[in-house]
Amino acid sequence: MTDPTRVRSQPALTSSTGLIWILLGAILAAICAGVLLALVPLQPVTAWVGLVLVVVLFTAMIAIRFAVRRGSRRLTAMASVFGAIALVTLVCVVMIAGAAWESLR
Repeated sequence: MTDPTRVRSQPALTSSTGLIWILLGAILAAICAGVLLALVPLQPVTAWVGLVLVVVLFTAMIAIRFAVRRGSRRLTAMASVFGAIALVTLVCVVMIAGAAWESLR
């Protein structure tokens, strides 16, 4: 018997078709892309690398949706890519902020 209060027992990771991850991934990727595009004047290389990685990860999420058989493995992979999009953007923003902070010293 599975515990319904466990994070891994939620429908988004057990019985979803994956469409919700694509929708939320598109929203997150758009927000991340907007943030990174706004930071291009400060650190162009870091911002563009981050932007390319966000696009590649979102494309990978779509590929996973259609290439991996339906089930928890597909949903876990899509959730992991969703987290990776956020992580890549966070790392790039912190790097750009750190470089901007150093230039003020």
